[in-house]
Amino acid sequence: MGGGGREGTREDARGGRIKPALALVDRLGKSGGSMKTPRLPSRRSFLEKVALGSAGWWLGGRAAAQAEAPAKKLGIALCGLGSYATGQLAPALKRTQHVALRGVITGSREKGRAWAKEFGFSEKSIYDYATMARLVDNPEIDIVYVVTPNALHPEHTIAAAWAGKHVISEKPMANTVADCNAMLAACRANRVKLSIGYRLQFEPHYLELKRLARAPEAGPFLKMAGGLAFTIDRRVWRIEKAMAGGGPLMDIGIYCIQAACMAADTSGAAHPVFAPVAVTAREHPKKRPDLFRDVEEGIDWTMEFANGARGEFTTSYNGGMDRFRAEAAQGWIEFGPAFQYGDLRATTHRGPLGLSVPPSQQAVQMDDFALCVREGRESPVSGAMGRRDMVIIEAIYRSAAEGGRRVEIKV
Repeated sequence: MGGGGREGTREDARGGRIKPALALVDRLGKSGGSMKTPRLPSRRSFLEKVALGSAGWWLGGRAAAQAEAPAKKLGIALCGLGSYATGQLAPALKRTQHVALRGVITGSREKGRAWAKEFGFSEKSIYDYATMARLVDNPEIDIVYVVTPNALHPEHTIAAAWAGKHVISEKPMANTVADCNAMLAACRANRVKLSIGYRLQFEPHYLELKRLARAPEAGPFLKMAGGLAFTIDRRVWRIEKAMAGGGPLMDIGIYCIQAACMAADTSGAAHPVFAPVAVTAREHPKKRPDLFRDVEEGIDWTMEFANGARGEFTTSYNGGMDRFRAEAAQGWIEFGPAFQYGDLRATTHRGPLGLSVPPSQQAVQMDDFALCVREGRESPVSGAMGRRDMVIIEAIYRSAAEGGRRVEIKV
């Protein structure tokens, strides 16, 4: 896959007018614990568990799971059948243990039939965007994965929630914090779970990053840096503000925000609203203003955390970069490539990690959400985390618009 964390083009689901999410929630109705820090494992025991435990099923060793009578897989429907659904989610759904594709929502009936034939579900489970309310009558579908352009995430998430379905929204959660609030309200009102497609939160190298962040062997990470960039040279929806909400910061810079929050969080609680206290930002001068008419071509930003940690990051649609590094007083970790779908690499002050990686990050992500639904627990990549990231992104854009002014964060 080219361009590191680039997710390709999602299906253009503009069929009909884009409804303001807040108004939709107002029309449909509104709803109106602390976590204990776990005992920290040693680096050796942690890596052994990752390599021998989690990697077991990634590599085909599913004997433990097969020892018990398998529970019926939950049903999932993909909302949007663009290149991310086709290139990443479809192969992942052929590997998942706890969830299976049972339907699609698409603007193309012909495309839907092809998916039904490939995955063996009834053509009665092909919906279009205007008929999502009918999902309420389909007990085979438990989860809807929204993979449409960013501006449509609120409308499709809210429709799925009011049909009684749990929801995964692809990142970014929405184009604004207000839309995130509307999505959360709809899911609360209907008592369904909301998760965001943050696949790297489950990736073994990032699990080690989170462990190191709170381990005494290195100390807290106080200096972070990184960036993600690739080149866009034609008009696509992700450089249209109305559909994407912004430029590379929304699309791929969000990976740096995620990594920084993972590295700076020393609580061990994986707190979904852990955030920097302030940001500053500067937009890059545009080299192709004819192409990037109303979104940034590139942007640099700094994140400040309450304990004094700082991160310096960059993202662009004009270049090539895929790296992340976090440094502590007694150790460090460096990723390169850092954010892509495939074979990530990371080295620490002790040497290369050498961890086994799953054949599909998305399969691990979707299986975890299926287990969250089945077990009645919150997703570690909840809607609250998606909202947090939009609070940070809005502050970064505000700082850049105001000449680099320091903007405080209040999640």
